Amino acid sequence: MPIVNDAVKGPGVGLLSFSKGGEVCLAMAAFLKNIMAAASPVGNIPIVGSNRNKAKATNSKCLDYSDVLDDPFQAPGNQSLIPLEKAEAQFLFVLGQDDHVVKSEHYATEVCKLLQAQGKENFQILSYPGTGHCIDPPFFPLYHIGSHPVFHKRAVLGGELRAYSKAQVHAWSQIQAFFKKYLTVNCCCWR
Repeated sequence: MPIVNDAVKGPGVGLLSFSKGGEVCLAMAAFLKNIMAAASPVGNIPIVGSNRNKAKATNSKCLDYSDVLDDPFQAPGNQSLIPLEKAEAQFLFVLGQDDHVVKSEHYATEVCKLLQAQGKENFQILSYPGTGHCIDPPFFPLYHIGSHPVFHKRAVLGGELRAYSKAQVHAWSQIQAFFKKYLTVNCCCWR
């Protein structure tokens, strides 16, 4: 017998993604029906190519990959971009301004410009200074260094502790409010 939760209004679904899972989240919102809200802390967009020679070594013997990935907005005809203008969903982009994995602030801004050019206003951006690639739920530890989601090498993720901690608390409350506004409780998460 199925369990019925009266708090779930349906019929829409919400998606919460992190890092590389942002591509899956955005693609699902663009191509599947009934996705009503998509929150994407550091949501990636498909990358057309990369040049590992642009990686910069740091004092901690890790690599800063922020300049390695080719800008998909510079590709002819934006062919690699997910057609978010087709989405019914509301979007919440959550990003750190000190991201050393991808240029998340640039990507989110460019995606929103494309949506605006299509007459869409279904997006919000939360941008946090001093915060790196990962903006986890509150009280998760800060990882300055981690595995790059594409190259699987030790990478600088960016961020500083105080800014990261404040961003965690604020972003998590905003993500919850976002989902409460556009749906109630029916949510999936990809990493």
